[in-house]
Amino acid sequence: MRLSVPREIAPRETRVALVPETVGRLVKSGLEVIVETGAGERATHTDDAYRSAGATIAPGPRELWSAGDVTLCIRAPREDSHLGAHQVDLLREGTALIGFLRPSRHPGLVEKLRSRRITGFSMDQVPRISRAQNMDALSSMSTVAGYKAALLAADSLGEFFPLLMTAAGTIAPAKVFVLGAGVLGLQAIATSRRLGAVVEAFDVRPAVRDEVQSLGATFVNGELEEQAVGEGGYAKELSEDTQRRERELLAKHIAAADVVITTAMVPDKPAPRIVTADMVRAMRPASVIIDMAADTGGNCELTRAGERVVEHGVIIIGPLDLVCDMPVHASQMYSRNVSALLTHLVKNGALALDWDDEITRGSCVTHAGGAVPAGNTAQPVGARS
Repeated sequence: MRLSVPREIAPRETRVALVPETVGRLVKSGLEVIVETGAGERATHTDDAYRSAGATIAPGPRELWSAGDVTLCIRAPREDSHLGAHQVDLLREGTALIGFLRPSRHPGLVEKLRSRRITGFSMDQVPRISRAQNMDALSSMSTVAGYKAALLAADSLGEFFPLLMTAAGTIAPAKVFVLGAGVLGLQAIATSRRLGAVVEAFDVRPAVRDEVQSLGATFVNGELEEQAVGEGGYAKELSEDTQRRERELLAKHIAAADVVITTAMVPDKPAPRIVTADMVRAMRPASVIIDMAADTGGNCELTRAGERVVEHGVIIIGPLDLVCDMPVHASQMYSRNVSALLTHLVKNGALALDWDDEITRGSCVTHAGGAVPAGNTAQPVGARS
């Protein structure tokens, strides 16, 4: 079976779907790997490194996208303006595709995959269950983003994060308030604590209290009693009354913070607006807000996606694709995740799809032009004639 790894063409994208380390393991397992020339250069991986790992280098995108039985990407395929063609149109019919396809954001892509009978697996759809932990690319990328969010906050704040005892006197530590204690939020908490800040964290899910406290932060929840855990362990939308009480609770903690890092997101919906203009106005001048939900509308109503703005004296940053600022480890982690999913799907050198399996069924968004089968069968995909 032949795997294809394209060079990503999305703006700001620096990652690559497979790194040489993973390529070497896949080649040793009997799979063939083709990598587009230059695919890994922004993540510091040269064509020679891929050759040394056993991969073949394709000279360009047309040769790459048409070559694979399974194509491994990061971003959802898109129109390639240089080729005048959509990347999906370059795939051989009946083959497979694995990447962050995000079907709810790209319904047109789903139809295009179906029209070419492509079996598509979306890394953001992998079930969050114990035996799929090593395939959880969303958690991997959130780990990277949470780490970078804390560093961006420290770099943007005109103060030290840690307590310092100096000849000029004692410097008090910065106060960081993290909204949302999912993987991204927990990593932001952990990194802020490593930098020496005093950290508080809020989440509507009481179950994360122990995780927050284990990292040395204070958990803020108050008496919000509404069950706020949705399917798959994600936060769900809250009622209007609960949101009102939440805002009242948060206002005083935000006003006291030097840094606010917001990470609240609901799958397939706009980000909840948590930080109001009035809350920002109550913050100390030169305080910092890092809004990690900027690409889905923002948790702060004053956020501008992809921009750094100053409102009421407060610095508000809405970063996009922050994981792309760490392409080496982001690529390495994603590569291991996608390889783990691929290994789960491959039997005897070909994709053999067991539709009774929760991971296979849950991550598959299209299959051979139709709906994902209900179960009771295992089918090979993408075999060459």
